[in-house]
Amino acid sequence: MNVNKNQPVTAILVGAGDRGMLYSSLAKSKPELLKIVGVADPDPVRREIARKTYSFPEDMCFESAEELAKCGKLADVIINGTMDQQHRDTAVPLLDAGYDMLLEKPFAVNEDEMWEIVECAKKNVSKVMICHVLRYAPFYFEIKKRLLSGVIGEIKNIQTTEHVAFEHTSVSYVRGKWSNSDVCKTSMLLAKCCHDIDLIMWLMGEVKPVAVSSFGNNFQYKSEKAPENAGTVCMLDCPLVDECPYSTKLLNVNHPKRWGLHVWKPFQGKGDPSVEERIELMKNPDYPYAKCIYKSNNNVVDHQSVLINFENGATATHNMVGGTPRPARNIHIIGTKGEIYGDFESQRFTINTLNANKISDSPDFNGFACDTEVVDLHITGDMTGAFGGHGGGDLRLAEDFVRMVSGEEPSIACTSIYDSIVGHLCVYKADKSREQNGAVQYIKL
Repeated sequence: MNVNKNQPVTAILVGAGDRGMLYSSLAKSKPELLKIVGVADPDPVRREIARKTYSFPEDMCFESAEELAKCGKLADVIINGTMDQQHRDTAVPLLDAGYDMLLEKPFAVNEDEMWEIVECAKKNVSKVMICHVLRYAPFYFEIKKRLLSGVIGEIKNIQTTEHVAFEHTSVSYVRGKWSNSDVCKTSMLLAKCCHDIDLIMWLMGEVKPVAVSSFGNNFQYKSEKAPENAGTVCMLDCPLVDECPYSTKLLNVNHPKRWGLHVWKPFQGKGDPSVEERIELMKNPDYPYAKCIYKSNNNVVDHQSVLINFENGATATHNMVGGTPRPARNIHIIGTKGEIYGDFESQRFTINTLNANKISDSPDFNGFACDTEVVDLHITGDMTGAFGGHGGGDLRLAEDFVRMVSGEEPSIACTSIYDSIVGHLCVYKADKSREQNGAVQYIKL
């Protein structure tokens, strides 16, 4: 793509939901870099919101990616924020139309669709960047810089964990968009943790994975675990509506702003509904957010463990656990010369490096012989208030995408579609292993 470096990159937003609108907001904060000139979305309310936000004409509003693609190339790039199962059908025609693309993760819901999109990008010599935003969060970016400096030597083991808090588990993975893989076409591991698996691949550098094993299941959110006397619709027939931590009254009606249109989509474009209107919606037995969490239509896991073996003998593990009291992402990297461990929520990590000169002759010596550095990024509380979403990664990613398509040198976090292949393969193989009771799955690249 030939981009005029003296002008902002022009983009059309495909899928004007939360993620697409967030990446597009770079056009508001840095209009010299990005200009939104159109939208494609089947929802007329979202199309109009995007049009008014970015002040483009009505003839640049399209109902689908296919309709847009038939018009030829109308901008420099596409920001594709569609749902996971729509990525193949929206990306392929637009890549064929000549666009470069920022594509939300996971960029494909299965291996066949992944290779189809990759081959399409290759055929069209397209620049495609995948939204692995955690690479851009200062916490992980700083860890990557330390690894590149060689401070802990050669990596032999990485341990990551993600705890998905109970209310997020409820809203997204039991009652919400990703609750049923037959509908959304993604597993919970793919939808939630392709971030984490990608981080492992990125931190390992050029060393590739060769085998994966995994276990996991739905341990908690099923009918046999429902409390005694639980109803089927929280606000209609459940005597526990004022005490169950998963009561939609406590989670949603009492806190209506917390999850916005994730929960209250029927009111989109109709103004702020009254409490009475919200309660009436939550009495509808056909509305997924109204149902007892133990008696919903979910079929995804609520916890999963993944073990990865690399070509040089290094190993990595990832543990995802849903339904925890608080969200958490933790990491521990052990190398031949030291270790790095940290907590994403606190934005702090510690580096310990071996130092034999610190060995003491004292009889009560505790065995530690290391130099310690604590890196504190001075962020507390709500990450979005300090750096933006995903610990500061969202808009940094969008800005790096603009640099990439403009022919500038992208950052060390930049994830082209080709860089993202191996992480996606690990997730697909992990889910296959889980379905086969942990049978080892081999990765061939």
